Amino acid sequence: MPSPAKVAVIVAGGSGSRMGSTVPKQFLELNGKPVLYHTIHAFMQAYEDVRIVLVVPPAHRGSIGTVLAAFDRPPSVTLVDGGETRFHSVKNGLQTIQQDAVVFVHDGVRPLVSPALIRACYEQALAKGSAIPAIALKDSIREVDGEGNMAADRTRFRIIQTPQTFLSGILVPAFDQPYDPLFTDEATVVERFGHTVHLVEGEEQNIKITKPQDLVIAAAFLQNGLL
Repeated sequence: MPSPAKVAVIVAGGSGSRMGSTVPKQFLELNGKPVLYHTIHAFMQAYEDVRIVLVVPPAHRGSIGTVLAAFDRPPSVTLVDGGETRFHSVKNGLQTIQQDAVVFVHDGVRPLVSPALIRACYEQALAKGSAIPAIALKDSIREVDGEGNMAADRTRFRIIQTPQTFLSGILVPAFDQPYDPLFTDEATVVERFGHTVHLVEGEEQNIKITKPQDLVIAAAFLQNGLL
C-alpha cells in the first residue's frame, strides 16, 4: 500500500507590527535569507516529496518571489490567500488537498523547526492520527482570576508548537465545522470534532519569531550550529 502524500500547509500571515517593522516578519532577514526561506527549507530537508502550500495575505504575494529566489533550486509551491483568522487561513490551505495525505500545519515564522521533528510528527501521525509538538514548562506559573491568584502545578501543562500534524481524513472534515473563537490552533478544532489529539516531544529551539529579540535568538542558534 503506497504511503500517503505529504503536505505542509505553512501559514505566513504576520504583519510585523510587534517587530516594529514595516516588513512582515516572515520576510525579515535571518542569516542572510528570509525567515520563510528557513521554514520551507526545513520541510524540504525532511522529505523531498513534500508539497508546500503557502497561505499568505494577498498583499504579500509579491514578496514570495524573493523567498523562492533564495533557494539554489526554487521549490514548487502552491499559493493560497489567507483568511480573516488562522482558522480560515488553514481552511483555505486544506482546500488544496484532494488525496489522502499526512498534513503538517506550521507557522511560517517558526524557522528553526528541525527535519528530525518533522519526521517524528509524520511517523506518529501515521500511527496515531495526530502529532502535536509540545514542550514542558520551565518557569513557575500561577493561575489568575478576578478574585486573586494561586500557584499551579506546571507539570500538568505543556507549551504547544507546530507543525501540528494529522491524517487528512481527520483534519479536513474537522474544518467543515463553523468557526469558534475558541479555536486557537488545529488541535482544538480536531478535538471539538470528537478526536483525541496526541502529543509528541517538541524542541526548545522551535521558537516563534514575534519580537525583535526572537530574531536575535534565532540567528544565534543558526550561527552556532545549535540545531
